[in-house]
Amino acid sequence: MEVSQGKNTYLFSDKSLYKLILPLIVEQLLLVTVGLVDSMMISSVGEAAVSAVSLVDSINILLINTFTALATGGAVVSGQYIGQKREDRACRAADQLVLFLIVSSIGVMILCYLSKYFILHVVFGKIEPDVMSYSNTYLMIVFSSIPFIAVYNGGAALFRAMGNSKITMKISIMMNLVNLIGNAILIYGFKMGVAGAAIPTVISRILAALVIIYLIKNENLQIHLSKKLCKRFDKKLIKKILYIGIPNGLENGMFQLGKIIVLNLIATFGTAAIAANAVGNCVALFQIVPGMAISQAALAVTSQCIGAGDFEQTKYYTKKLIKISITSILITVLITFVTLPIIIKAYNLSSYTAKMAKNIILYHGGIGILIWTISFVLPNTLRAANDVKFCMIIAVLSMWIFRIGFSYVLGRYMGFGVMGVWIAMSIDWAVRAICFVARYKGSKWKLHHI
Repeated sequence: MEVSQGKNTYLFSDKSLYKLILPLIVEQLLLVTVGLVDSMMISSVGEAAVSAVSLVDSINILLINTFTALATGGAVVSGQYIGQKREDRACRAADQLVLFLIVSSIGVMILCYLSKYFILHVVFGKIEPDVMSYSNTYLMIVFSSIPFIAVYNGGAALFRAMGNSKITMKISIMMNLVNLIGNAILIYGFKMGVAGAAIPTVISRILAALVIIYLIKNENLQIHLSKKLCKRFDKKLIKKILYIGIPNGLENGMFQLGKIIVLNLIATFGTAAIAANAVGNCVALFQIVPGMAISQAALAVTSQCIGAGDFEQTKYYTKKLIKISITSILITVLITFVTLPIIIKAYNLSSYTAKMAKNIILYHGGIGILIWTISFVLPNTLRAANDVKFCMIIAVLSMWIFRIGFSYVLGRYMGFGVMGVWIAMSIDWAVRAICFVARYKGSKWKLHHI
């Protein structure tokens, strides 16, 4: 929506901006809240079950983040075409994105099943027998949903590129309700343990994929899919999508791979450390919920500004979104601090595990307010301008040198344990923030857009 203000014509009014952001916050809030409730439900099975689901979900998140990155490539290309008023090209890019996601996700799912032994015994390392058993059960069921969550993420990214996040919010509500109700029935009613947590996840993702594909075929939308599924690759469009998607996917993949390596380190600290880390992760996600939503909004907004060739608006909206993100994270962090005793009690943790989880949550909240936004929202402006290689290089180097390297130094060799891992994470964030601010203040990032 273009809005005239004085001499300038803004692509997004305050109203349209908040209409984009608020549903994204609700969507992220639902995702994290359901994750919290899920982990609480699973905790009724025992700490071993919580640890197993946490381990397998680390792989699951790696895959989801990889496909989300590819979807981001399609969304940025489509968004830039919308900014150029070339809606026909935006729709062709959407067709190519969905086709590529379907083909690649099926291949990845098959590869994951073939690599099951490697994941369980090498990636997860030496874990206790009951954790291994639960991990195997959860993995075998959840991995069947890989193609569906990939397609859903593709469709969701395209809707957000149009500035329409209300649709994805509604589908997310449906998906999370199915997951939550299914978990309650199968875990508590049928006493199915971790299988009771896995089956509803698969069903909810299948439903979400089917609904979003049906909706995005609406020809009245700025970006829509063809009536019949596109079966041929357009090399030029795929190349443009992958130019953004592959570096972004590698960045996200390396980020999650680093977390898995660190999780392997945490596993050596014992089941209590794994459980405390899992609880800490769930609450930490809630603390940065608005930031994650605004990060997605920044990509959609700035890609259209850059497509229109208006870098003044790009900077205007980047600054505005950063302010909103920092303020919002401050609010959610304060909420978690106030409700922390209730949260810890709900997990039925031992006193030792509860103390570790509390320290993690307090530390993450304080650091999150200070530097999370600059580390993760700002670089999306660079990505929207196709400056993805720089973002990838900084993120990967920072991950391996600071997050992983310092996790071993602080966690194992200096005796900080699981807390050392979280301190190393904050060092990684600080380094990213410094590098991204320096890049943004320069002009090289403006030279890569379509």
